[in-house]
Amino acid sequence: MQFTQGLHRAVQQQPNAIAVACRDRRRTFRELHDRVARLAGGLRGLGIARGTRVCILSLNSDRYLESYLALAWLGAVVNPANFRWSAPEVIYSLNDSDSVALIVDDQFAAMIEPIKAGTPGLKQVIFAGDGAVPAGTVGYEALIDGSQPVADVGAGGDELFGVFYTGGTTGKPKGVMLSHRNVLSSGLDVLAEGALPEGVIGLHAAPMFHLADMMLTIGLLLRGGRHIVLPVFRPDLLLDVIEAEQVTDLLLVPAMLQAFVDFPASKARNLGSVRRIMYGASPASEALLDRTQALLPQVSLMQVYGMTEMSAVMTALPPADHVTRTANRLRSGGRASYHVQVRIVDEHDVEKPRGEVGEIIAKGPNVMIGYLNKPEATAEALKNGWMHTGDMGYMDDAGYVFIVDRLKDMIISGGENIYSVEVENAASKHPAVAAVAVIGIPDAAMGETVHAAVVLKPGASLTQDELYAHCKQHIAGYKCPRSLEIREALPVSGAGKVLKTELRKPFWEGRDRGVG
Repeated sequence: MQFTQGLHRAVQQQPNAIAVACRDRRRTFRELHDRVARLAGGLRGLGIARGTRVCILSLNSDRYLESYLALAWLGAVVNPANFRWSAPEVIYSLNDSDSVALIVDDQFAAMIEPIKAGTPGLKQVIFAGDGAVPAGTVGYEALIDGSQPVADVGAGGDELFGVFYTGGTTGKPKGVMLSHRNVLSSGLDVLAEGALPEGVIGLHAAPMFHLADMMLTIGLLLRGGRHIVLPVFRPDLLLDVIEAEQVTDLLLVPAMLQAFVDFPASKARNLGSVRRIMYGASPASEALLDRTQALLPQVSLMQVYGMTEMSAVMTALPPADHVTRTANRLRSGGRASYHVQVRIVDEHDVEKPRGEVGEIIAKGPNVMIGYLNKPEATAEALKNGWMHTGDMGYMDDAGYVFIVDRLKDMIISGGENIYSVEVENAASKHPAVAAVAVIGIPDAAMGETVHAAVVLKPGASLTQDELYAHCKQHIAGYKCPRSLEIREALPVSGAGKVLKTELRKPFWEGRDRGVG
């Protein structure tokens, strides 16, 4: 199993079919194959070889797809950076992963010098934008044009494919190491679930650095489908590209789905080409799904529940369950996918009876290799060969998994994972803050938003805008608190641990705090 095998299959079977379209650029599979082989040759000439780590910091583009393929072609390891990160967060991932090269586009050209200054091991910067090539960088198109194609080294199986950073409970992101087998097994499972059939025209609207979109990437590659790339998500742009490219399949996080469905112009547009929508990464309400079906009655919906450590796929809720809606199963995350075993266990890893809440654990070929440079965290997560998700849930008699809460204090906002400790670390640096606890609270558009409960130092004052501006100096804006509550004290247990359940109670009482 190797990441590039779908491209080899497609160029053998349909070389002249359109493989990818982005803005005004369109490439056939033959052209994509040639460009990837040449890009790999150019990268090899820059010293990138099997096992070399390379970071990509870019908006969605056809060049992002080519970079994924070219790095896999060489057996190099990709480190896709979250494009919402601040420069210090990108620098951390580069240093932690020992990335020696950076592929960057126009949008992030201004970050090149700060990143270079903070990353001693960075040797090459490849500029994959459309503007003038910045000084000290290598032009992406010139690299392809000036290089001879090289053969695919055949990297695959249990070789490291990528390091995908996710939020960390210690305030630093954790690098999740995923092999070719890991990501390919989840991609094949998506196809087995009935997604992305022959003739698919799939749209990359979710960020391409995200493991959710990786499933679309691999599924389309394996199927030989067409990749349509939307550089940045906006409902009006989404509508335009659906009509122009006759998109058949979408993968959206619920925040995107809501923005799309509720956009006033959506009702007047021709969206008849869309046949299937996959969603996941955060909760989707039944009301949103009803509005989706009202706007797009021809569309089949499928939910996928997973996590980065599981190469993104653990359970799936197929289209049939969105139609019949038996036993409130629309509130579930679905059943174990074809390649995964899922259990609900107690603190001793003993399986719980059906209907009883415990920790969700899973095992399969998609389980991560481990956390980069974090052997203790890896051992804790992968006890007895099972991934301990930190999510709490129960399973009904038919195997449907209902997620009810999280062991870890993770907030999912707009499909992005946010860890409260990281936000608390940033907020606690404000001179007015004596103590802080961060929780997720319900939000109709984003699923959850970040809420800070703060105890002030004597005589100090603090506003929401001040706290947000302060935190944004240390962490990405999407992680910063969107609401603030000033308290005399934080609720604590007898052992002195902050009782976040008490802080959450006023916001979540009477709600289904499920995770889709």
